[in-house]
Amino acid sequence: MDAAACTVDEAADALARGELVAMPTETVYGLAARADDDAAVARIFAAKGRPSDHPLIVHVADIAAAERFAAELPATARRLMAAFWPGPLTLIVPRRPGIGGAAAAGLATVGLRMPSHPLALALLRAAAARGVAGVAAPSANRFGRVSPTRPEHVRAEFGPGLLVLDGGPCEVGIESVIVDCTREPPALLRPGQLARERIEAVLGEPLADRDAASPRASGTLEVHYAPRAALRLVASDELARRVQRPPGPAEQGVAVYSRVAPAEGWLHRRMPADADALAQELFAALRTFDEAGAHTIWLEQLPAGSAWEGVLDRVTRAAAAAPPGS
Repeated sequence: MDAAACTVDEAADALARGELVAMPTETVYGLAARADDDAAVARIFAAKGRPSDHPLIVHVADIAAAERFAAELPATARRLMAAFWPGPLTLIVPRRPGIGGAAAAGLATVGLRMPSHPLALALLRAAAARGVAGVAAPSANRFGRVSPTRPEHVRAEFGPGLLVLDGGPCEVGIESVIVDCTREPPALLRPGQLARERIEAVLGEPLADRDAASPRASGTLEVHYAPRAALRLVASDELARRVQRPPGPAEQGVAVYSRVAPAEGWLHRRMPADADALAQELFAALRTFDEAGAHTIWLEQLPAGSAWEGVLDRVTRAAAAAPPGS
């Protein structure tokens, strides 16, 4: 079936049958399966090549659906839901025994999110009407690689056989913030484009940092989000020095993603000066460099400040995949 022909009803029918569907969210495209069916969830892990002990996020249509998966919703979680759902915020809460075990990688906790993308919500509601309690949906790419923010990225990863609900380009562009609400104070496990300060204002207290006692969560491995090219983070002054002249023979195949303007001849994409704009295009830019045949990407050092925390997390983990000396 042509992926472009997938409708909300067709996608919901497929989910109800235990099949995989790629769905848009405001953050990235997700590879979705019904979270209340462990066999369906196992198909996600197999398709992505993802370790089954790395938990998935369960997407829900409303708070009532969240309560199906939660043993309890702590007061902190309910405050954050009221403030930021639907939106790019995942909350870790105690899991209700007997549901979502595979999606939660067997943990006693589960990550829950209500996305704001209108097609995602329409799909979750249509699936719920067919008896699907919630949908597990990690990013729709091979494990550890660049997340997809456009439907064509998903098709490049999985081919035409996968149903894709086409919602156009993702508005946010990097994955959701993850906050662990099983502890007091809650802890920030993964930053994103929902600012830490906004979350803390709702909680009335600072977020704790992730530590050894924190539960495993999606997208928090040291190496993640990596393009095929070796990604290198380069300080602004050093990058300006390197690209002030045209590339030499040793620099053929090097791409530059920067605010600094290079000399003629470089494979270059100008980096947005705004954190939200960079987040929105980051993964698409990395994929473009891969498609152009770059073997190395020099990415200019990001500015300081909490607004950049989410994109810095993604590029740091992507750069961790680069072999030494590349």
